[in-house]
Amino acid sequence: MPNTSKKQFVVIKGTKDGLTFLLDDQCTLDHLKEELKDKLSERPETLSPSQGPIKAKIVIGTRYLTLEQEEELESLFSQEMNVRIEAIESEVISKVKAEEIRQLQQINRIVTVVRSGQVLEVKGDLLLIGDVNPGATVKATGSIYIMGKLRGIAHAGYLGEDQAVICASTMEPTQLRVASIIRRPPKDDEEIQSNIECAYVNDDKEMVLDKLLKLRKIRPTLSMDI
Repeated sequence: MPNTSKKQFVVIKGTKDGLTFLLDDQCTLDHLKEELKDKLSERPETLSPSQGPIKAKIVIGTRYLTLEQEEELESLFSQEMNVRIEAIESEVISKVKAEEIRQLQQINRIVTVVRSGQVLEVKGDLLLIGDVNPGATVKATGSIYIMGKLRGIAHAGYLGEDQAVICASTMEPTQLRVASIIRRPPKDDEEIQSNIECAYVNDDKEMVLDKLLKLRKIRPTLSMDI
């Protein structure tokens, strides 16, 4: 006999945190809303209004919903069932979010001298070929690599990324910052005998100056093996 069972576009799962609605991402939105309305109307006994709304999550897979369509779905839940949507999970991201992620992951290559009073700020990593003079500031949401002299202020991971690092051919900063952690300039007896130095935050949330050769071991995700 042929299989006459109808494919379900909506699957409801109960969890300790509430309900999860798994919505098919291949059918039309109209078919989805029609089945969703039927299933919600079959569950009037779940909770009375006096007990407060049920927490629920909607999982929509690879389907993209506009803000208006999301509001339409949420309205459907509030009309048919005492449910509060806590989150709508999708595998699709908006162009705005994709561009934001791209910017945070990019390497900004800049050839210049950052002079006193100037602030150079980028999203992502900064590769500066040039010097940072005293009184100048360079900032990046990621790591900072300076092929030149760092004599001003460098602030890496300024949105809170404490895995960021700061490297410079000559490390003579007035201030180093990684995320919210600040380090004063090193004293003469603390300076490392190396042409290129790096600064990073260790497991104790302290900023450390070390030899560049140790960076691969400290932050193995910064580069690919060769």
